[in-house]
Amino acid sequence: MRNFNTWLETFSDCIYTYDFFTDFKKVYENINNIKVELNILNSLIGSQSIEQDFTNIVNKYPETLKCIPILLAIRQQEIIVNDTIGKHIINFKKFKNTDIKLYIKWV
Repeated sequence: MRNFNTWLETFSDCIYTYDFFTDFKKVYENINNIKVELNILNSLIGSQSIEQDFTNIVNKYPETLKCIPILLAIRQQEIIVNDTIGKHIINFKKFKNTDIKLYIKWV
C-alpha cells in the first residue's frame, strides 16, 4: 500500500525554471542593440548635478532616450502623463517633440 505522506513529500513547490519568466536570450540580444546608449547613461551614476548632466546627455546623444522605457520596464515608447498642469505626452523616440523638463520630471 502506498504512503500518501511520502508520496506528497516528493512534490515540488514549482516546476518552472528562470526561462519560463524571462527570455534571457532575447534580453541579451536587445541589450546588445542599446549597449552604447546604456553606457552613456551610466555616466549619470553618482552625478552631483544629475538634471543638468541628463540634459547635456540628451542634447548631445538623443538616442539615449530609447533606453529609459527599458530601464523602467515599460513597453511603450510614448507615455501619457497627467500632472497639476495637464496631460503631457512623453515620447522616447522623438526627442525634439518633448520638452526636456518633462523627461527630467517624469524620470
